[in-house]
Amino acid sequence: MNRFFSAMVCAGLVVLSFLPMGVATADEKADEQKLLAANADFYKALNALFKGEVAPMEQVWSHAEDVNYMGPDGLRQLGWKAVLADWKTQAAKRLGGTIKIDQPQVQVGGSIGVITGIEIGENVVDGKPQKVSIRTTSVFRKEDGKWKMIGHHTDKLPYLEK
Repeated sequence: MNRFFSAMVCAGLVVLSFLPMGVATADEKADEQKLLAANADFYKALNALFKGEVAPMEQVWSHAEDVNYMGPDGLRQLGWKAVLADWKTQAAKRLGGTIKIDQPQVQVGGSIGVITGIEIGENVVDGKPQKVSIRTTSVFRKEDGKWKMIGHHTDKLPYLEK
């Protein structure tokens, strides 16, 4: 009986070693789903921006002064006024095309959420399609119970650098 018990304990320890240490609670899973939905709204807003529409982008971002945006043009914008001005400049370019996130990785901790991945798709510059495949990090904060973007950072795209 002792040998059987010892074998079962060892087998149990082996199984436990393969389980994730932090099993998400139902609330954490719900937060992850809401965060993914907020991120999907960002990409809808980004694609609307490529058609010249800024309003959807205003809806997904926090309007706080601690937000920041480091986009594919290589510039850094700090504070909501600067970020919004940059989005308006980009909307005026009407780049066309569509971008989506691939391989999203989600982390949620309290009122902060982070999603990393690869932005893929294309823009149209001077009538020519330009492929997009760049790394991205988006940071969200819960404000009044809703996830709002407070930071977005991507690799540079040579055709957008100034």
